[in-house]
Amino acid sequence: MLMQDVRNSLDIADLNQLKCDLNHLQPVDVGEYISELPEQQRAIAFRLLNKGQAIDVFEYLPTDVQEELINSLHDAQVVHLVEEMSPDERAELFDELPAGVIKRLLKELSPEQRQATATILGYPEGTAGRVMTTEYVRLREGLTVGEALSKIRRQDEDKETIYYAYVTDDNRTLVSVVSLRQLLFTFPEVLIRDIASDRVIKVKTEASQEEVAQIMKRYDLIAIPVVDREDRLVGIITIDDVVDILEEEATEDIQKLAGVSGDEGALSSPLATIINRLPWLLGIMGLYIGAASAIAPFQSVIAAVPVLAVIMPIFSNTGGTVGIQALTVTIRGLGVGEVTPKDTLKILRKELLAGAGTALALGITMILLSLIWARPQERWVALVAGMVMVTNTIVAVTLGTLLPMGLKRLKLDPALVSGPLLTTMLDSIGFLTFLTLISLALKVFHLKP
Repeated sequence: MLMQDVRNSLDIADLNQLKCDLNHLQPVDVGEYISELPEQQRAIAFRLLNKGQAIDVFEYLPTDVQEELINSLHDAQVVHLVEEMSPDERAELFDELPAGVIKRLLKELSPEQRQATATILGYPEGTAGRVMTTEYVRLREGLTVGEALSKIRRQDEDKETIYYAYVTDDNRTLVSVVSLRQLLFTFPEVLIRDIASDRVIKVKTEASQEEVAQIMKRYDLIAIPVVDREDRLVGIITIDDVVDILEEEATEDIQKLAGVSGDEGALSSPLATIINRLPWLLGIMGLYIGAASAIAPFQSVIAAVPVLAVIMPIFSNTGGTVGIQALTVTIRGLGVGEVTPKDTLKILRKELLAGAGTALALGITMILLSLIWARPQERWVALVAGMVMVTNTIVAVTLGTLLPMGLKRLKLDPALVSGPLLTTMLDSIGFLTFLTLISLALKVFHLKP
């Protein structure tokens, strides 16, 4: 109800009430509200926030809205907002800003924050180093529990998370990890080294973000330390970052399977939609030229046996659907770490066994449909149609399994084998096989339609 009242506040120009409402809402809700405002009203609403609320809300805004506000606010306000952002969020924002704006903002940041941002931006996109934050709780080995808690109270209030503290030596080499629970329920005079665990689950800076997400999911972690090649602690990745990674990866895979490039949202502009979809559609048209070329030499055969024109679309739709089912299951298994390329034969065996049963059912169905549609003198086509349906189904499950596994072995994104690409390949194979067999039957057995 409060959000609905807030949504109406600008319309009635009651800015005092709006200011009160916005400063009492959760930052994520305010960020959503400001994002949905018309462009000319966003800066007005943002300026109504008090300093602490504005800092929190800014991190929840989409990067395009952040960029827009940066251009509309005074430099001093912008620098303060960017300074107070967490380093990983700041690096994500800088990825979207023009180089000139980044250079200007970096100059205005404190040396500490400038170094933290430069460190993160120095790692390749999609790696642990690029999504980590440099704000974490670090303890020295020789501290007691009491000294550690005192240090956390004095120095670590603004850290990304305090649920884990990481113990390092004088060279910042990661030695062990201790939880806040252990610190709170241990006597103050006990040494940290006596309660910390040296079985630390960690990732290297060059590890992929997908690998990080899988490790955190496997071990139920809310944060994971990131170390460099010398095993020195350089940052941590928290569970909220992993949620974003999983959403990003799932979105990317779904869009690629459907033949959509880029990062298209449901409310993207028509121009963005065209840019993201048209290249794929033109590419698929190019592939279909190959499928059409496979059919072209058989025009006289289709003319002689008209029922083929009725039967062939069923091959196209059914084979494509079977292939996408196998493709989707395989890509999902690879994406969540359920399987690896080493499991290829195991998965293929399962798919072929299931595919054999499916192929038999689809083949019988195809024979019955062909018998219904064909003229009496064309009913022999039903047997060929059934055989080709069985073959096409087996080929579909095989390609739907082997293609993503092969790409994964080559360290490429399995989702590159998109649904449209796979269905086009299956159409070409199915049409060519079916029409070739029909053509051979007409010649060898001197069949007359």
